Amino acid sequence: MSNIVYFDLETQRSADEVGGWDNIRDLGMSVGVTYSTARDGYRIYAEKHVDDLIRELQRADRVVGFNILRFDYEVLHHYTAMDLRQLPTLDLLVSLQEQVKHRLSLDAVASATLGVDKTADGLQALKWYREGRMLEIAEYCCYDVKITRLVHQYGQAHKKVFFVNRQGKKTAVPIDW
Repeated sequence: MSNIVYFDLETQRSADEVGGWDNIRDLGMSVGVTYSTARDGYRIYAEKHVDDLIRELQRADRVVGFNILRFDYEVLHHYTAMDLRQLPTLDLLVSLQEQVKHRLSLDAVASATLGVDKTADGLQALKWYREGRMLEIAEYCCYDVKITRLVHQYGQAHKKVFFVNRQGKKTAVPIDW
């Protein structure tokens, strides 16, 4: 049985606080969450356990996430010399962007495909971090991992996912995950 690890993380700082999007490595991880198909469960990692998170990603047969190549892995590069982009990875955003030729949000795809919305956003998670509300961040991040997993599984089963286009029409995106 292969081990797919779904992954997301939240940060300690915003891009504005570190001098822009060219400094993603300086954002710092507040919480990372994985869901492993091999153990059929979630793991929550605080920054002090980031090495354990990186080891789990390295052991995966495939890592699946949304915008992980450009964002989540870059945040983790602050903590490791390993190029995480070399891991067997499916970045759903990259895959979808290749089809529709523009960026989609996880929320837009999940809403149109599954009828569910995200519970918060990254800016809310930053506010919670400043307030020391790590449990809220972990819950939000777990939910994002769950949505990512459900979108991926839907796409595998139906060979398509959906989004609402700029004209307000629900549109299918053919995929091969």
